Amino acid sequence: MRRLLPLCAARPALILGLATLALHLWANGGYDYFRDELYFIVCGQHLAWGYVDQPPLVPLIARLARMLFGDSLLGLRLVPALADAALVALSAEAARRLGGGSFARWLAGLAVLAAPVFRVDGLLLSTDSLQPLTWLAAALAIIAATERKRPGAWYALGVLTGIALLDKYMIAFFLAAAGIGLLLTRERRALARPAPWLAGGLALLIVLPNLWWQQSRGWPFLELGAAAAGGKNLTYSPLAWLGQEMLLMSPLTAPIWLAGLAGFATWPRLARMRWLAIAWFVLMAMMLLVHGKPYYPAGIYPILFAGGAVVIEAAIRNGAGRAAIAGVTVLGGLVTLPFALPILPVDDFIAYEQAIGLKPQTGEKQALGALPQYYADMFGWREMAATVGRAYQALPPDDQARAVFFGNNYGEAAAVDLFGGPWRLPPAISGHNSYYLWGPDGHDGSVVLLFSRRSHEAMLEYCDTAEPVGQTDAPHAMPFETGLTLWLCRGSKPPLQERWPALKHYE
Repeated sequence: MRRLLPLCAARPALILGLATLALHLWANGGYDYFRDELYFIVCGQHLAWGYVDQPPLVPLIARLARMLFGDSLLGLRLVPALADAALVALSAEAARRLGGGSFARWLAGLAVLAAPVFRVDGLLLSTDSLQPLTWLAAALAIIAATERKRPGAWYALGVLTGIALLDKYMIAFFLAAAGIGLLLTRERRALARPAPWLAGGLALLIVLPNLWWQQSRGWPFLELGAAAAGGKNLTYSPLAWLGQEMLLMSPLTAPIWLAGLAGFATWPRLARMRWLAIAWFVLMAMMLLVHGKPYYPAGIYPILFAGGAVVIEAAIRNGAGRAAIAGVTVLGGLVTLPFALPILPVDDFIAYEQAIGLKPQTGEKQALGALPQYYADMFGWREMAATVGRAYQALPPDDQARAVFFGNNYGEAAAVDLFGGPWRLPPAISGHNSYYLWGPDGHDGSVVLLFSRRSHEAMLEYCDTAEPVGQTDAPHAMPFETGLTLWLCRGSKPPLQERWPALKHYE
């Protein structure tokens, strides 16, 4: 035992990485499928080089996970769990590469482990699951290429960027901000060599099939992004934005990443990485300009945590001070953990949330209930599918053969597509995002089931007859997904194929 403790203490990356993975394996099966996870599973059944709202990698992961693990929620979320474990481990390793000793490595890993936004990324299969890890690896590659003059690091960055772009396009913002940071410092000399431009070409080559898919369909992702920037997302003042960033990273870890930001900006030991401080300011300005959500730039914080840990290690030498900082960091992670992982029964979580007075925002202009959006969107889907199933089973056989479910959004449509259970459900269609591109699937709208809050008179504007045949009741779901009437509509006006272009909504 005496030999084991020093051995573990010397390997913070391994110990913290394994602890993170164990945490996810314990907690990731809680609650139920998230709205976007249902959609990614359905997208995986329509494999393509792109989709309206994301590149192809996450739907491919969802398909492979379903092939390997069936309906296991834990299996679907295994890749995010592994990515989060690797992120914590690499953050500790990043502190070492920045010149930190044992304490800096432990503090960097603990800080990232304490930040709730990264636990959410490790919980859900989403386009954000791989982003923090790829951003941190990209930052380390640029540091290796500029400080240590390793041309191979540029090529590694090119491959990494290409893969990251097949997951989500956000890394382009980070690289643009990093590029501006490099141009404004002496490290601009590295950009005069061929290697970084060849690396950019390599990344472009990897993502080219996805760009071709987007171009051939009129760049739907740009249309979707314009809708988000034009009114869907909340608009923040710079001060309110900074508050959201601190909340996402856990308020008690703020001194660490702020120390990293200051260290990269002014500390001689990190002078050659000053571009990272500039990149943070540029990235935040970009996000404010395009009305991004506060979690979009989260991937830049692990390298700031690593830098801050090195700065704090150099500034605080005594063991009591270091223990206090580590203890506060762990405490911050424990307090916010129930907001990041479904470790509490839902009613207990609501009570906990109310007790500490903390309620995370969604980043969008929509009403929230008692739960934060990323939890609320794990509730109500099975009940919704069962309601549709009961109404569908009550139809005569001729109507069942013609019936289709129209989802107001991809969550509703995907739930009906996936949650048959004891019910035989109708096919699902929707005008939302990629469901719109898949079309009405040959249905004419003669028999349609759909959820709505409209009155009977309003429903008759769209169909010949409308009959209420069910009601949703899921108090923990998002408010706009509960208390809905299920309508049985006959005779779409005009026929569904003619109406289809007007039903498109990318958001």
